[in-house]
Amino acid sequence: MEDIKDLKLTKYSHGGGCGCKIAPAVLDEILKSNIESPLYKNLLVGNASKDDAAAYDMGDGTAVISTTDFFMPIVNDAFDFGRIASANAISDVYAMGGKPLMAIAILGWPVNKLPVEAAQRVLEGARSICREAGIPLAGGHSIDTPEPVFGLAVTGVCPIAHIKQNNTARIGDYLLLTKPVGVGIMATAEKREAITAEHHDILIAQLTQLNKIGAALGKIKGVSAMTDVTGFGLAGHLIEMAEGSGVTAEIYYDRIRKVQGVEDYIAKNIGPDATTRNWSGYGSKIEFGPGVDVMEAFKLLPDPQTNGGLLISVQEQDLVLVTSMMHQFGLGKYTQPIGRMVAKQDMVVVVKSQAS
Repeated sequence: MEDIKDLKLTKYSHGGGCGCKIAPAVLDEILKSNIESPLYKNLLVGNASKDDAAAYDMGDGTAVISTTDFFMPIVNDAFDFGRIASANAISDVYAMGGKPLMAIAILGWPVNKLPVEAAQRVLEGARSICREAGIPLAGGHSIDTPEPVFGLAVTGVCPIAHIKQNNTARIGDYLLLTKPVGVGIMATAEKREAITAEHHDILIAQLTQLNKIGAALGKIKGVSAMTDVTGFGLAGHLIEMAEGSGVTAEIYYDRIRKVQGVEDYIAKNIGPDATTRNWSGYGSKIEFGPGVDVMEAFKLLPDPQTNGGLLISVQEQDLVLVTSMMHQFGLGKYTQPIGRMVAKQDMVVVVKSQAS
């Protein structure tokens, strides 16, 4: 058994982070059911939509938000793995416009392969992020598994009027993204031990950054729709938003920010297998305009993000209010819209080289 100081967790998993997600087309097959579900009148958001979390009406104007997310190691350090998995799980509550209340840990650990001290470090990382989010890590469940797995089940709360969904965007909305893309590529470089120390630190900083602004954005009526960008990549979650809303997303490729250093790894043809799986599932719904670097776009748009940014669809009259709030949360560099929602076309997403 490896010493905890030399431990490289990614060696013990076949995937990592939100790149572990089952491919969109396969997931659709899994979720099919011949069993008629009863009507639960208090269930505001459930399996009927592809949203970030479930929402249940408590009958007093508020809703309970419930979600879970877990995956295999995306980085080698156990403490960082716990932080990343926790920030990623809590993000689903923020993406609904909610405030997290508490979390329950989900731990699978190969006790005959990895030291228990490493599992303890994973939990310590989780506690540190929960503390940053202002919530307790209130319990959990653990099992012996062939590969390490960790995540959280998170409970939150939100006034019903403030709930944001991913299928309620409107024609004319501006699109904003609160983090750069490319962490799936960077994490693959980490797994292959090809990442530099500088880029490793940049990767960890982004993967552990909480999407706290989501709770504040929930209060803004002009935020028509919101979701967080995770395992299906920016393109996949954009398709979910546009398709669910009955509109087309027009994206300006030159405005999509990339994680610092990601071009180095694209040039080395480093990237997760999930990128190809994602593209196979939805690539036919995307059209590229003249001037777009299609080869790079293929690497970045379906790149699976872990704890990615919030994708915000906001009406023009509240764009200034939203961007002002982004400055308050230290997100000023992401206030330039990356696109707009337009009337439905043949393609769900149209990628232009720049705004026309």
